[in-house]
Amino acid sequence: MWEDVGDRGDEVTDRMNATAALVLQGLWEYVRAGQRDILLSLYLPASCAFLTHVLFCAPFLALDALGSVCQRVRSWRIASGSGPPPSLWQWFDCFWRVLYKYVTIVLPATALVQSLRSCKFPELAPTCWQLFVEIVACFLLFDMLYFMWHYAMHRVPWLYRSIHQMHHQHRVPFALAAQDSSPAELLSLLLLALSTIWVVGCHPLSEVIFHLLNSWLAVEDHCGYNLPWALHRLLPCLGGAPFHQAHHSLQSGNYAPYFTHWDQLFGTYRTPVPH
Repeated sequence: MWEDVGDRGDEVTDRMNATAALVLQGLWEYVRAGQRDILLSLYLPASCAFLTHVLFCAPFLALDALGSVCQRVRSWRIASGSGPPPSLWQWFDCFWRVLYKYVTIVLPATALVQSLRSCKFPELAPTCWQLFVEIVACFLLFDMLYFMWHYAMHRVPWLYRSIHQMHHQHRVPFALAAQDSSPAELLSLLLLALSTIWVVGCHPLSEVIFHLLNSWLAVEDHCGYNLPWALHRLLPCLGGAPFHQAHHSLQSGNYAPYFTHWDQLFGTYRTPVPH
């Protein structure tokens, strides 16, 4: 009887894997057939990065607006004793600063990088396992590289003043401020992400998903809310918004963007801001 149950379980698993593989292959064939010219556009990376960042910030703008009338939303804020949520004017001011940097600096730089890259479009989509491994590998490598660069920017006064200080104008960050940095820092993060993808050797589909998840986690880290459904509550290895807000409050420690193991290993871990 137990053997029959095991066989049926394996059969269900195989069917699920086959269905997922068909979905990935269908998605990839659609991209290759109809969207190839769009994917090769010199202006696609910067445009998508900015638009996805703004879209991911929209729910937190709604939370900031609801916070003025809803006690439950206010209870989710991490630094509730530091003042009210950012005003609509602060959001718009930050939006125009980020947009200006993207148009004047990031867009030309990414267009240059895109023109130098040799984009390959393999016939086959990645398997589910390949997709998972590549994305996890990208996050682990990016987390390590960012930890080293972030630590250096705080330890070397010239780097802090010239590159990183602008980002720390927000003692209590909010979602849109995730990319409110100097042009040099924005370009350095782009270089880290591209280097990560190059080292891992990602399939283009894995690359796209990594960029999307990377953008979402950066927004969530800066959102200022310890939400019940936040990813760091589901995955204890993630620091999340409390972990990163402690970095902004203390101006030191918690240098890794997502995971906590590097800070714990090097003694730079700081207790998250009390909720």
